[in-house]
Amino acid sequence: MFKLLTRIIPISSIVATSFLVLLSFNTSAYAGELLVYSSTDADNLKYYMEEFQKDNPGIKVNVVRESTGTMAAKLMAEKDNPQADFLFEMAATVALNMEAEGMFYEYTPKGMDKIDQRYVDKSAPVTWVGNYGWAGCICWNRIEAENLGLPKPKTWADLANPIYKGHISMPNPASSGTGYLDVSSWIQLMGKEKAWDYMDALHKNVAVYTHSGSKPCKQAGSGEFAIGISWPG
Repeated sequence: MFKLLTRIIPISSIVATSFLVLLSFNTSAYAGELLVYSSTDADNLKYYMEEFQKDNPGIKVNVVRESTGTMAAKLMAEKDNPQADFLFEMAATVALNMEAEGMFYEYTPKGMDKIDQRYVDKSAPVTWVGNYGWAGCICWNRIEAENLGLPKPKTWADLANPIYKGHISMPNPASSGTGYLDVSSWIQLMGKEKAWDYMDALHKNVAVYTHSGSKPCKQAGSGEFAIGISWPG
């Protein structure tokens, strides 16, 4: 069924946000142990942590992974008693809020000059560095849609068509960084008033809001829903 899944990336859907590598402040690293918080995809996280361990076999790495919204709330709750040593791949919105609260150490990674400068914190000294940008997408199950008689959407606006009612899965903007950035990008693209009108119409068509940003595409791929709003990971 996954071979029948199409990812549609509307031209206007590019999200101008980087995922981040962030340094927080705890002291367990000095004891040869790191506590890492992350909101990245589980497969990506596994790969990067394994690569880190190859280069640093003497350091034990403990990982806590949650969705962006849940992790952001956890970090703010721990502000006065920080637990994590390192934050790996979280939304730029989280970094900006934490930076404003003075929650990061200064840190300039080796090879900084090789990083795309669009991903680099412009303030000095550097406290966080971007990894990459990404785009929102519409995941479309062709066979499921054909069985339901649904036309293929070509733009975000198309998803407000009542014909899609009950056939869309979307990340919850309150807990998912993907969902939050979808909302943010729609507001930037359409303007505040038109974007909220659009989201009111879209909401009527959404069957379920997921905790995970990647789950809607997986649901579309399995045929649970014809459409998933997600990211092309």
